Amino acid sequence: MFISIMRIGHLRQADLNLLVVFTVVAEERNITRAASRLLLSQPAVTRALQRLRDTFHDDLLIRTSTGYEPTPTGQRLLQDLATMLPRLDRLMAGGDFDPETEDAIFRIAATDHAAYLLVPPLYTSVLPKRTKVEFGFVPLHAGQYEALEKGRLDLVLNGDHDSATVHLSKEVIFDVDFVCVVSRKSKLARAITLKQYLAAEHVAVDIVGGGQTHPDRLLAAIGEKRRCPLVVAQHTVAMRVAAVTEMIATVPRRMAVLEASNRATKILEAPAALGSFKYVMIWHPRMQTDAAHLWLRSIIRELGRRLS
Repeated sequence: MFISIMRIGHLRQADLNLLVVFTVVAEERNITRAASRLLLSQPAVTRALQRLRDTFHDDLLIRTSTGYEPTPTGQRLLQDLATMLPRLDRLMAGGDFDPETEDAIFRIAATDHAAYLLVPPLYTSVLPKRTKVEFGFVPLHAGQYEALEKGRLDLVLNGDHDSATVHLSKEVIFDVDFVCVVSRKSKLARAITLKQYLAAEHVAVDIVGGGQTHPDRLLAAIGEKRRCPLVVAQHTVAMRVAAVTEMIATVPRRMAVLEASNRATKILEAPAALGSFKYVMIWHPRMQTDAAHLWLRSIIRELGRRLS
């Protein structure tokens, strides 16, 4: 169950108004100013803080010479409330998410490929000029879908070839096909056959779990396997390795084109057997109608559309 019986018990005992009082006092750092802003008496604000301290078994706010300062627990609570209170208010009011007035932190797990393509235009042309939203992009990892389920991640951006996503929601954001990047000194030209591809050595990219999922999966389907004496964590590193060795880097076309300024490499058409695949954003179904998450997905969708 998403909300345990124990958590429901905690929620039944909670007074959300106390959290609002705590937030205002933390912002004002002064009981008198907070009481005025809340239209409450100073004793009422003090009682509210004491009830919260009893609930959390922590002082939450400590009086100092410069005003009230949050304890470590109080600081963590403030960080959580910065996201939770606007969402609760919006949920009760039925309104839309406004990135110019509401604080939000979105956590996204993505390949270096997705981050390379999407993050620069995210901050140069897609986000509103004034926004209170923050983004945190992290690499894909073994626990990414569990993190989605537990709310530690908001989105995963990955290729649509993972059976672990059958219970999650997903949407295609762009198509991907591969090219082969080799040294400018390579005798290979324009295109590479499957025979040449299998005869060569490769620098592979560890997407997650030790392998470059798509090329190796497709080769395995036809009973073949490439030789990869080197595995790195980023496509850009793989291309730099290809520039100074005889190894082939198999990378998404858009990344290779954007890196084409590296005169030490050249781009070859990959064997047809590598084909193409869909790149998707993946989220937990419980976030399907959340206003902030709808806004987030619209932003990622627009970034993908611009790549078409």
